[in-house]
Amino acid sequence: MTSMEGVQSAPVDSIDEGLYSRQLYVLGHKAMLAMSQSNVLIVGMKGLGVEIAKNVILAGVKSVTIHDQGLTEVTDLSSQFYLHMSDIGKPRALATVSRLAELNSYVPVSVLSTELTEAEITKYQVVVLTDATLAEQLRVNDITHQHGIKFIAADTRGLFGSVFNDFGSEFVVTDQTGEEPVHGMIAGISSEENGLVTCLEDHRHGLEDGDYVTFAEVQGMEGLNDSEPKKVTVSGPYTFKIGDTTSYGNYKTGGIFTQVKQPKTLKFVPLRESLKAPEFVYSDFAKFDRPANLIVAFQALDSFRAKHGVLPLPRNEAHAVEVLNFSIAINAQSANPIELDEKLIKELSYQARGDVTPMCAVIGGLVAQEVLKACSGKFCPIYQHLFFDSLESLPANSALTEQSCRPQGTRYDGIISVFGFEYFTKLSNARQFLVGAGAIGCEMLKNWSMLGLGSGPEGYIYVTDMDTIEKSNLNRQFLFRPKDVGKLKSECAASAVEAMNPDLRGKIKSFADRVGPETENVFGDEFWEGLTGVTNALDNVDARKYVDRRCVYYRKPLLESGTLGTKGNTQVVLPHLTESYSSSNDPPEKSIPICTLKNFPNQIEHTIQWARDMFDGLFRGPAENVNMYLTQANFIQSTLREPGSAKETIESIHALLVTDRPKSFEQCIAWARFKFQDYYHNQIAQLLYNFPVDAVTSTGTPFWSGPKRAPTAVVFNPEEPLHLEYIIAAANLYAFIFGLKGERDKKYFQTVLAGISVPAFTPKTGVKIQVQENEQVQNQSTDASELEDLIKALPSPSTLPGFKLSPCDFEKDDDSNFHIDFIAAASNLRATNYAIANADRHKTKFIAGKIIPAIATTTALVTGLVCLELFKIVDGKDKIEDYKNGFINLALPFFGFSEPIAAPKYKYHESEWTLWDRFDIVGNLTLQQLLDKFKTDYDLEITMLSSGVSMLYSFFMQKAKREERINMTITQLIETISKKPVPPHVKALVLEVCVNDRDGEDVEVPYVRIVVR
Repeated sequence: MTSMEGVQSAPVDSIDEGLYSRQLYVLGHKAMLAMSQSNVLIVGMKGLGVEIAKNVILAGVKSVTIHDQGLTEVTDLSSQFYLHMSDIGKPRALATVSRLAELNSYVPVSVLSTELTEAEITKYQVVVLTDATLAEQLRVNDITHQHGIKFIAADTRGLFGSVFNDFGSEFVVTDQTGEEPVHGMIAGISSEENGLVTCLEDHRHGLEDGDYVTFAEVQGMEGLNDSEPKKVTVSGPYTFKIGDTTSYGNYKTGGIFTQVKQPKTLKFVPLRESLKAPEFVYSDFAKFDRPANLIVAFQALDSFRAKHGVLPLPRNEAHAVEVLNFSIAINAQSANPIELDEKLIKELSYQARGDVTPMCAVIGGLVAQEVLKACSGKFCPIYQHLFFDSLESLPANSALTEQSCRPQGTRYDGIISVFGFEYFTKLSNARQFLVGAGAIGCEMLKNWSMLGLGSGPEGYIYVTDMDTIEKSNLNRQFLFRPKDVGKLKSECAASAVEAMNPDLRGKIKSFADRVGPETENVFGDEFWEGLTGVTNALDNVDARKYVDRRCVYYRKPLLESGTLGTKGNTQVVLPHLTESYSSSNDPPEKSIPICTLKNFPNQIEHTIQWARDMFDGLFRGPAENVNMYLTQANFIQSTLREPGSAKETIESIHALLVTDRPKSFEQCIAWARFKFQDYYHNQIAQLLYNFPVDAVTSTGTPFWSGPKRAPTAVVFNPEEPLHLEYIIAAANLYAFIFGLKGERDKKYFQTVLAGISVPAFTPKTGVKIQVQENEQVQNQSTDASELEDLIKALPSPSTLPGFKLSPCDFEKDDDSNFHIDFIAAASNLRATNYAIANADRHKTKFIAGKIIPAIATTTALVTGLVCLELFKIVDGKDKIEDYKNGFINLALPFFGFSEPIAAPKYKYHESEWTLWDRFDIVGNLTLQQLLDKFKTDYDLEITMLSSGVSMLYSFFMQKAKREERINMTITQLIETISKKPVPPHVKALVLEVCVNDRDGEDVEVPYVRIVVR
């Protein structure tokens, strides 16, 4: 049986970039095309199997076939989010297939209803087994290994997970890391036998021993440019050796090196052989001895199931002892027996029937990425076993017993068997706030719904997201469908998970509000104080920091996470224990010097940024200035307060309203043609006039050397595709500003261009060009009379009633709006000026749009890790060592965990405090009462008191002003100074204080929170 309805056909050599745009920046076109030719079989449709299938389908393989002949049971609903109560008694695979097929119209999803024979297995490029017996794993793997089919076996048992890979005896990894190849500019190459390459100052090469590089643009050693990749030996951060270079002659100048990724061949052995001498990838280096124990324990668990036909009962001691005895026997037969961890093995037995969604998310995200590796050869696969556990997530303060973990006959039995009913009750009554309903938000809500979080009498889920759904979201925000495009994310996500678990109906409230200062009347004191905790699913740092500040203020735990391609991180913020999210900051992005952008680009990133700035400078900023001039009476006056930019602003308004205001689309084409001539010919000719190709500096060195590349002016040719692309995009964007109808026909453009005459350019003398970053260049000054003449030349707004321009607000994901077309053409033309290799549209869009690469596999895994920490928060664990911050990179693959960083402690007198502490004061005290209270209660003298930007009190304040304020209440004081009433939703005021201690020394103390209502 196959579900093919709605499947779109696409050529095998094409990819829907609108759908896969974010994933393409992770995997690349080559890997995506390889995936689109791979048929994948996934066996087992419980929680783990459906999680793997969901991620693989979203990623875009050729087809997915699912196989599971078991019937749906109520306990399957613990983690299988595509099964409903109405499916109980029906075949799991048949009940699931249509819902999986909705995920991606390009990927047909079918059901294999027959037995898993050799003839069936050999139809697939990748076979994944979940919830399979060891005997079945061995049987299927023997077949796959013989036929060169990639094989993965995976399982989750409660808070334990296992993965095994066999990708064949000759599996080629084409790119082990997925990182962009390192490249850099060269300052010198020795002609000696060691071939020492020196990079430019302050430009570390970033290479490692054993890397390979190629060379281009080397002058004096031209043969090196066409040579085979050279193996690198690193000799320092700015130097490396490539071996004998004497045959290439003597280095003169220039040159670029580029790292060349080298393929690596891995030899996998089948499971039958691997069990005898296993190779492990460690998921947690703090648990170094666990994989060797767990590979034995999982085999023992299988032996128990083979003997009894079922898995051990939750917390059943007799069954656990039997599993332990099987482990002892298996270990004794091993060629390298180990010292068994009996407690660990029994814990696996206790949890064997557990089915916990976050564990399915972790292992399911991991395994799905392994499927993609198997299809494409992109990234390094698990070699060959990986085990993962999160025993730290178990409840700490309650004794788990067989009675407390016994089945209740509900959809939550898979959770109760691990955590016990008492803990589940606590989980169901949690009140959690999810900020963001995008990729991470969708996965988080899915996990929460399966766990029953918020479904209890006192429980609740709040989710907010102000964004609407776009097509590019569908590839990883799996709760949304094409019919949802344009709708609010928060509403659609809430509705989707209510369908997954009807117990959440009436228990989720969605908002379409940004969480920020302007919505503190929506998310006020009562709202925050009623929460159990907060989970961020945001994509920008400022919003994260605001939520972080709110969590610190209301003393609520915060779970933070993020993804970047195959990389992901999680952070736990705990009241009174850890530092906050805002306590540390990533280093700022390195900006491109202005002089490099304007005159001396040497990388495609420079020309793309230049083109992006040009887009705003031509199609957004000036049009906005015109609209403000026409609608704001004081716009010119405010502009004149910025003397450095006043002339440019007024000239741009005059151009759009007078000199360059088009009446027809043909005039837009002429405007674009003149811009082409100015930017790519005239300005370059002027630059070369100032600094000829053979120019030298005052020290006698060539001016055009090092990072400075001598440009050449471009001569316009309407038959040249790149030239025409620029004119088409620029003319259409300019027409859009004025509401004129555009055109796309190339022949039409060429006809119009043939009639446009462009005057020859004559370089000007006296033009100053910025050479150094800190150099100030002003070619001409503008006096007051000149500005006055410019202003007089503007048409009066009264003569243009109702006139309004349409600024182009940059939108990277609309392929029909000419935005990326213009930036790609503008950037590549400038790159042509400077002999920089052009970038395709895909790369240009990535850089210009500052796109964050994303893939569903990483998102699923990261949200699983977050929920494993959420278990601990709901349990109330109060030791920092109980929690883990995580960092993963699925490309390598790498897992790293560490304790959260403790909140720094400060001191005044004998009191210690952290960022979580404050002076809590109840009552709308007068200023004098507050000063007295600090002196009496804390032995501190307030020297300054402020609220936001308002200074309420200071020791140096004039006596009259101090006496005027001293008997005012704090509320009156703030309202008097700010001239605004305290909003009615504000219950407490935050005050910052500077104080002296009992010795008269200035000391740092917490802020003051004074409850006034």
